[in-house]
Amino acid sequence: MKKTIQDLELKGKKVVLRVDFNVPLSKGEKIEVVNANRIKAAIPTIQYLLDNGASVILLSHLGRVKTEDDKKTKSLKPVAEKLASLINKEVKFVANTRGKEVTEAAQNLKPGEILTLENTRFEDLNNKAESGCDEELSKFWASLGDVYVNDAFGAAHRAHASTYGIAKFSKESALGFLITDEIKHLDKLLEGFERPFVAIIGGAKVSDKIKVLEKLFEIADKVLIVGGMAYTFKVALGFKIGESLFEEDKVELAKKYLEQYKHKIVLPVDNAYTDEFADKTPLFTTPEHQDIPDGYQGLDIGPKSIELFAKEIANAKTIFWNGPAGVSEFNNFANGTKGIAIAIANNPESYSVVGGGDSVTAVEKLGYEDKFTFISTGGGASIEFVQGNVLPGIDIIENK
Repeated sequence: MKKTIQDLELKGKKVVLRVDFNVPLSKGEKIEVVNANRIKAAIPTIQYLLDNGASVILLSHLGRVKTEDDKKTKSLKPVAEKLASLINKEVKFVANTRGKEVTEAAQNLKPGEILTLENTRFEDLNNKAESGCDEELSKFWASLGDVYVNDAFGAAHRAHASTYGIAKFSKESALGFLITDEIKHLDKLLEGFERPFVAIIGGAKVSDKIKVLEKLFEIADKVLIVGGMAYTFKVALGFKIGESLFEEDKVELAKKYLEQYKHKIVLPVDNAYTDEFADKTPLFTTPEHQDIPDGYQGLDIGPKSIELFAKEIANAKTIFWNGPAGVSEFNNFANGTKGIAIAIANNPESYSVVGGGDSVTAVEKLGYEDKFTFISTGGGASIEFVQGNVLPGIDIIENK
């Protein structure tokens, strides 16, 4: 059992809090936060720290920073401004990740005050100090506070300076409310769940999800396979898939899974396809004629597959969904993903957990957030957790 913020004496202490403020920003002259859900998710932890007499220094990454130009569009300043409006409190901001200005701003912070540092990924530009878990950087960030708290579940599977290295050099470390909530809900998918347990797994490649598929084949009653990875399974069954995305080197593995877990695997029986990767009016295969013609590519599941999956979902007592059913950013190929979200929402008695950016976006677009038991903030982290891997950002935290 790891220490949580409720195990800490916080009065008068400076807390370095790693949050996941990797939120979408608008483009154009005035950059603003488009979706503030990840910021809102961190507020209970921030508020608890402030209410208990601490001051808070926030660290977060935002996107990938590969060039100097990226700095102009990936600053945390608009995120700090959004947090200030949500929490109705001043949030100080320093446009640096380390140095004298950062040290002085941290030293001058009084109990009840919040300071946000610049995007931790700015440290990756020259020598990958953040993602390479640079010791000097880790020590610097640790030196800013008395306590380190990790509440960034979405980055907990990465051993970066701000998620892992800093904890090694902090006097005290603990987990925030968001991470403890994630662990509680995802743990239930691994033990103590009610059957039938139905998992819906999507994504582009089988190779990205091998370990989680194997874990789910072992524990779930049904595994519904969607997205680009489903075409590798279709090829394994002898169907033609035109120019659809698939992995030739994983066809034999898919055959092995289909033989070993044929009573568990459920694949699409029809698909929406078109002649190019574009948001065009789709054509459809049928359960009787599932082949996609040469020169065409499948970009979503079809209506009969949505019906088939909805029946499986309706019977489930436990549901885990990670990954879209198709190219959900195209309106014409978002129906499968929407259909899965609606089917889960129509089973309110189930214990349902959704993780992964595109799946969560579909749920939010439909306004169905309250129809799921839990919405995970970390796609990659939730997959790592469910397949039983150690998450470095959690593992490094002090035990109780």
